[in-house]
Amino acid sequence: MATTVHMEALSPTMEEGRLVKWTKQEGDAVKTGETLAEVETDKAVMELVARADGSLVKILVPEGKTVPVGAAVAYIGAPGESIPDAGGKPASASTGMRDAGSVKPAPAATLPASATPQPVAPTDAARVKASPLARRLAREAGVDLRLVTGSGPGGRVTRRDLEGVAAPAPSPAPPAAAAPTHPASPIPHPPSGGAAFEDIPLTQIRKTIARRLVTSLGPIPHFFLTTEVDMERAAEARAALNKELGDQGKVSFNDIIVKATALALTRHRACNAWFQEDHIRYWNEVHLGMAVAVEDGLITPVVRNADQKSLSQISVEARALADKARHRQLKPDEYTGATFSVSNLGMFDIDQFTAVINPPEAGILAVGTVVEKPVVVEGQVVPRKRLRLTMSCDHRVIDGATGAAFLKTLKQMLENPLAMLL
Repeated sequence: MATTVHMEALSPTMEEGRLVKWTKQEGDAVKTGETLAEVETDKAVMELVARADGSLVKILVPEGKTVPVGAAVAYIGAPGESIPDAGGKPASASTGMRDAGSVKPAPAATLPASATPQPVAPTDAARVKASPLARRLAREAGVDLRLVTGSGPGGRVTRRDLEGVAAPAPSPAPPAAAAPTHPASPIPHPPSGGAAFEDIPLTQIRKTIARRLVTSLGPIPHFFLTTEVDMERAAEARAALNKELGDQGKVSFNDIIVKATALALTRHRACNAWFQEDHIRYWNEVHLGMAVAVEDGLITPVVRNADQKSLSQISVEARALADKARHRQLKPDEYTGATFSVSNLGMFDIDQFTAVINPPEAGILAVGTVVEKPVVVEGQVVPRKRLRLTMSCDHRVIDGATGAAFLKTLKQMLENPLAMLL
């Protein structure tokens, strides 16, 4: 009788897995221990291995599909052998999921319900637990597996653990690695054709982050990042622009911040996004919401395509929208559809604060007042105009390093306004 290949839980937290790739096809001969498919779990990409000899007589789950733990995904048997009822109870010893070539994991029942396997650092290369795929990648990259901390069950080294791990340099004192310039999670480049947005299905890891964090910190799992910006050059640029504009209008610090924020978002798409329950929408257009205090609350009019507008255009439009907001004259399309928001309390002499994210947006920037304070410049204490920015991030979409990279770009633009022309 054919043997059922089913999805098994490798940790107490795994509830479903996504079939990334079948490495064996229907009709292929398989032996016990051979890899059948790569499966994305809530922790990493694991390998589904055969627990019986024979042929892969039937694949039940196509690549890219997600199925719950315990679901049948394939059958192993003799060529032409009848396939058992898919609704029958799968044999617990028939097949299993393992992390890249490791032995069969201990049953999940041996772990506490709330426990999460902790990484264990290998100590002996001959006894390092790692999959054939991880061993091959390490060998090709010249990486010593003894120096890699495994995140798999029992400290097993997985392919994910090797990502970003470099082989040791021949020199005794290798230079420090440069800070990453791209988000930790791979975000595709905007497609051609001028599409307004791009829907990307959630990965298993992102689904887990969304499910867990939402129960720990409320409906939106916020975290906050703060940086201080030197606004001397921005102040000089603002003064020059306003002198040039004359009676045509005045550019405010907020206008400069809106423009810089919009441009920074074009370089960090992961922050210009919406959380949509089962997918993340990464916008290719930048529509900035501006929080405006009104008599009985707060409303956020939207400057559309802010990255494509000049400072003078943003100044005129922002002022008009704020005026309409205070007089309750905004139309629905003028206060909906923001992809990111800015909240400025600098006019109220607030140095720093944290703003609440406006769903479905994934982030909001809180702007304090520009103040002159003593700072050390080239060994001398001098007065400088300084500004504090705090970014609130939805952790289901934006990771710490991703938000930090965005703030770093924004700070560079504000401290050197000419960078906005690049």
